[in-house]
Amino acid sequence: MLSDLFGTEQIIILSQIIFIDLVLAGDNAIIIGMVASKFPIEQRKKVIFWGIGGAVILRIILTLLTAYLLQITGLRLIGGLLLLYIIYKLYMDVIKGHGGEEDIKVDNSNFIRAIWTVLLADFTMSLDNVLGVAGAAGDHYVLLIFGLILSIVLMATAANLISKWITKYKWIAWVGLFAILIVAADLIYTDIKTLFL
Repeated sequence: MLSDLFGTEQIIILSQIIFIDLVLAGDNAIIIGMVASKFPIEQRKKVIFWGIGGAVILRIILTLLTAYLLQITGLRLIGGLLLLYIIYKLYMDVIKGHGGEEDIKVDNSNFIRAIWTVLLADFTMSLDNVLGVAGAAGDHYVLLIFGLILSIVLMATAANLISKWITKYKWIAWVGLFAILIVAADLIYTDIKTLFL
């Protein structure tokens, strides 16, 4: 049934996007939860609501920007190298378990500062997800939009569950890392071919 809607290439890209999103979705929700936990119960829901709302807007802007930038020769090489670094970090944090939860300094006397902390953390952590999905999707904009929506849904609803799955079933993390590695290699190869061959 899927093959009627998509060709083989699209199904492979779709699979890559799903595993990239699965591996990278948990981080953002964990950050939001950690920041929210420093506040009284009545303020937690507001921090979570505004944190996720801001993260969604940020992710849409970053996705559109990244999709455009990856069309520029030279930037795909940089994107690919950045993804290789992300793979290394994920390998150390997720597979080897050296990640440990960092204690984020939050001034819980100021609600606006808390939201700013969430947005700043989300900016740095969204970049890997956006770069991975945009790199995998290439010029398949329907799949790019699907990847964006999926990452937002996973971040807002199922991130804690996914974190437990990845801890319990290491193969999900391995498949995700492999999917990101393929995207990184493709970005680097495409740019090297354009620049030097």
